[in-house]
Amino acid sequence: MLELCALTVYGYWGFKIGGPMVMKWILAFLIPFVIATIWGIFGSPKASIQLSGSAHFLLEIFIFLTPVVLLLSQGKVKLAWIYGIIVVINKILLYVWEQ
Repeated sequence: MLELCALTVYGYWGFKIGGPMVMKWILAFLIPFVIATIWGIFGSPKASIQLSGSAHFLLEIFIFLTPVVLLLSQGKVKLAWIYGIIVVINKILLYVWEQ
């Protein structure tokens, strides 16, 4: 669910920064597609290329905390806080449950 929320934020941001309507829609689909592809190849549990612990952690930071910055850049402060807190809680729980 967290991955889908992140992709939604990437798409929203792409739509908002795009100029003409065609570019808005291209960015709204292209940015999440690129992020999902990167996550699928390198970050997901069944990734075809498994990264080491620290490299995987940095990828997670990039993929899941960048949406906080993107939401803030669009003036969505409450959503940025809510999403950011959920990401941090999720990471803590994954560590506690050794997943």
